[in-house]
Amino acid sequence: QNILTVCFSVGYSAVALNHVIDFKEKKQEIIKPVSPSELFPSLPIVQGTSKRIKVLTRLTLVVSDPSHCNLLRSTSANIRLYDIIAVFPKTEKLFHIACTTLDVDLVCINVTEKLPFYFRRPPVNMAIDRGIYFELLYTPAIKDSTMRRYTISNAISLMQICKGKVSSQSENKPLELRGPYDVANLGLLFGLSEGEAKAAVSTNCRAALLHGETRKSACGVVYTVKKPRKVEEEETAVPACKKAKTQA
Repeated sequence: QNILTVCFSVGYSAVALNHVIDFKEKKQEIIKPVSPSELFPSLPIVQGTSKRIKVLTRLTLVVSDPSHCNLLRSTSANIRLYDIIAVFPKTEKLFHIACTTLDVDLVCINVTEKLPFYFRRPPVNMAIDRGIYFELLYTPAIKDSTMRRYTISNAISLMQICKGKVSSQSENKPLELRGPYDVANLGLLFGLSEGEAKAAVSTNCRAALLHGETRKSACGVVYTVKKPRKVEEEETAVPACKKAKTQA
């Protein structure tokens, strides 16, 4: 409840309850997600709007062996109940599998230590073509100088290949949560442009959510965007008689 209160107070309109499963630990099972209505009887209203904050469900699988990916390939009823599915690969082979074959929405990148492999362009490009985004945890860059160095180094090496197709995440501590504009400023340190940094906390997150909806519906999701008209198009749309008068 405290984390949710901080999220809506700093300007977020949607949050995801993250259920993490590490297959290294014993007796790990994918359970049904807890309904947000059971945890929060009344959701707070987002600042500056009349809408209530949207609470989603997310499943993150930490995989360290290729056999762990079989669970994602199976048609598990509980997996389909989550709005977002993320995978945290620990090796280069698993990173390649996650980008090319797994039906997920996010691929999480470890930023707290030096990566044991280099990002290669073919699997990253294939993930982008499949609508998958990469996620960076920005909290380590705030807590410790050593982890900040690893975070910036790993982020820059990823940005050189993935063309800004990333989103951001924080850990479950209210004091380490930052607002959307603060996270966008951090994105500039990670090698993102101003537009890509803003997209990492807005449109990219929405695209990942829509990608999850297509997995649940087994069809697709279409949404419309109003295209701004160029100045040349507006001039051609004016009748010739009126255009002559305005020029005179």
